[in-house]
Amino acid sequence: MIRRAFAGLAVGAALVAPGCGGGDNSVATTTTSSAAASTSTRAASGGVDLTKLPIGDQRYATSAVKGSVYSCITQFNGGGAFRDGPWIHAVTNTWDATAKIAVSGSLDQHGQITGKESTGGETLTGNGLPTVPTGVFPVASGDPAYAYDRNPNSIRGYTLSVTLPEPQLAASPSCVGGTIGVSVLGVPIYSAFDAGGRDAVAHEVQDRCDGHPEMTGQYHFHSLSACWKDTAGFDPGLFGYALDGFGIYVDHDSSGNLLASVDLDECHGRTSSITWHGQRTVMYHYVATPDFPYLVGCYRGTPITSATGLHLGRP
Repeated sequence: MIRRAFAGLAVGAALVAPGCGGGDNSVATTTTSSAAASTSTRAASGGVDLTKLPIGDQRYATSAVKGSVYSCITQFNGGGAFRDGPWIHAVTNTWDATAKIAVSGSLDQHGQITGKESTGGETLTGNGLPTVPTGVFPVASGDPAYAYDRNPNSIRGYTLSVTLPEPQLAASPSCVGGTIGVSVLGVPIYSAFDAGGRDAVAHEVQDRCDGHPEMTGQYHFHSLSACWKDTAGFDPGLFGYALDGFGIYVDHDSSGNLLASVDLDECHGRTSSITWHGQRTVMYHYVATPDFPYLVGCYRGTPITSATGLHLGRP
């Protein structure tokens, strides 16, 4: 199965990748999707070629730098994929998102998530399971993904309860840890790195919805999910929330193309018109892109330091 995380989101409204199942996308119930993906596999945004995406290995900094991750973690010593797949082009230090395989399978995990807005911010609660189908984990020996990434972890549910602040710009950017936010699809969002400090989206083999579990069984994303679409109970265009309360949105340019890192600031965000708490407003937000660092490069607000179910600070 070729991974097409951004191919179906190239132009116009977000669509869902093939093989992600079917059903309505309602809050606090199991959700899957039935929209067909676009056949486009190149030029997901102006200037970005999905077949030649720069690899972000070790691209972390000790300050806010555009196109890098301002990381609180600078010592990486964990595992990940043990062998590069043919989608990795070592000579040019690029990777081909249209050629990357995915972990096989399509399992309904009965994920639940509810969002509650208040004047103080957003509270997210759920069972820690995704509202989109997952691959079969641990990766089976007969799965083609096993030749590159033998993820031995099983997906496990848990109590997820996160209270985020009403976002406000801080005096200066701050660093991100291993967990950077929570998706409207019911699970945490991790930084662009794997446990070894490599570009997780390029090297690790995720499932068709671009997620996988870590050693405690926590299913998570490192980038926009190919199975994302506007989710009932949440603002349109919203993929998730960063830990500082700002939204992570799927934005398009005037031609309908996804934005790229070059279009954004050093924290991977911009100020433009979005729907926030049901109202159109001009405000700062992070943006999902096909290229590194994919979602959040640093925090423009003040992140929370504790939450039920999140592994804060861990790579």
